[in-house]
Amino acid sequence: MMKEKRTGFATRIGAIAATVGSAVGLGNIWRFPYQAGENGGGAYILVYLICIVLLGIPIMMSEFIIGRSTHKSMKGAVEQLTPGSPFKYFAYVGVLGALLICGYYSVVCGWVVEYLWSSADGTLLGHTPDQYGKIFETFVGTPQRCVLWTLLFLVLNFLVLSRGIQKGVERMANIMMPLLFVLLIVFCINSLLLPNSGKGMSFLFNIDFDELGWEGVVDAMGQAFMSLSLGVTCLITYSSYFKDENSLMKDAVTISALDTLVAILAGIVIFPAVFSFGLEPGSGPKLIFEILPTIFQQMPGGTIWAVLFFVLLFFASITSTISLSEIPITFMIDEYKISRGKAIIITAVLMTAVAVVSALSFSTLSDVELFDMNIFDFLDYVGPNFFMLLGGLVTAVYVGWILKKEVIHDQLTNGGTRRSRFVQPFIIFCLRYIAPIAIVLIFLFYTGILDAD
Repeated sequence: MMKEKRTGFATRIGAIAATVGSAVGLGNIWRFPYQAGENGGGAYILVYLICIVLLGIPIMMSEFIIGRSTHKSMKGAVEQLTPGSPFKYFAYVGVLGALLICGYYSVVCGWVVEYLWSSADGTLLGHTPDQYGKIFETFVGTPQRCVLWTLLFLVLNFLVLSRGIQKGVERMANIMMPLLFVLLIVFCINSLLLPNSGKGMSFLFNIDFDELGWEGVVDAMGQAFMSLSLGVTCLITYSSYFKDENSLMKDAVTISALDTLVAILAGIVIFPAVFSFGLEPGSGPKLIFEILPTIFQQMPGGTIWAVLFFVLLFFASITSTISLSEIPITFMIDEYKISRGKAIIITAVLMTAVAVVSALSFSTLSDVELFDMNIFDFLDYVGPNFFMLLGGLVTAVYVGWILKKEVIHDQLTNGGTRRSRFVQPFIIFCLRYIAPIAIVLIFLFYTGILDAD
């Protein structure tokens, strides 16, 4: 069957909205606040911002250059840009990484849908903090419920993808991303009106490096990397749909700024509320599912706030899973010349299998362990800490050292119509030296080879 025509995003705003959606996810609204809470707030944020500039934007640019220059996914792009290069085989690693990451990530998204439903029917609120912990453990330990909500989320995910790039991905992003920002701003205003909001804001923005430590620095580096969805060819895939007249540098800066803004707004939502109700800012990953319900039930109109918050999380979740799902879909269309419909079905079957196994790892398959971790925890470990880091390293080295400078210059200047006097040397320097060193450092830390303390 002939390959379907690559239509691309209809507008620059749509392209930015979709790419921001791919970056903005639970990592921004869930992971960033609790990591900031564990690492002292302001100093962590400052290091995070530096990492976005020196690490995030250059690697994002490298993926954009590969994708937009060829309008192909990773394998086809490398074959066209550097024929015979072994870097093309990393495409298979990226596809596998996307399937595994999106599979276990969809389980967490299913948790979000469950909590959204519980908020709406009024059964979520009215419990003690200890009870919320038991409620969560009971839920994830019940195979039918956990699998059901995961499957429901995946159905919604692939329904959007079945509509195509413009009518599905772009249209959804154009609706959901503005709504996400509106909801975040509403929550920020509410949090800033709470009695002890000043303490939360002081914690969030007061820079005290004594509270950070080297582990916090490495965490900030890793968060900047994962927050922008780098390393699994996601942005190569999306940028292959970009129009040739788009300014890649302007788009990368805009996307990174909006992604970072979401993370900081999430901090403004959470920490004033945490301090106002006398809770612990360093509560860790359980912050959303065990701590926030306690906050909501102490707020006037708590049920409404709970519903709105989990709607916000749902928007962030599905925009990320859609971008991850698009990686194997586009790869199969490009590489095997099959229709988009067939590629979606194959991707859905594979991803559902990973998701169901991951969901059951807390109950039916709890005895199955890989390197002393259950299946979900293992995928959560190897996804960001192996596939994304390896992908970022490969992309940085490929564009920084292998790809012809003429290709980089052509993409940064849009064929010589834009200036890049300082941009190109900065990008190449970061890709050649700063990004590889930082990625190797993160990898050594997360694998336990290097002790950040």
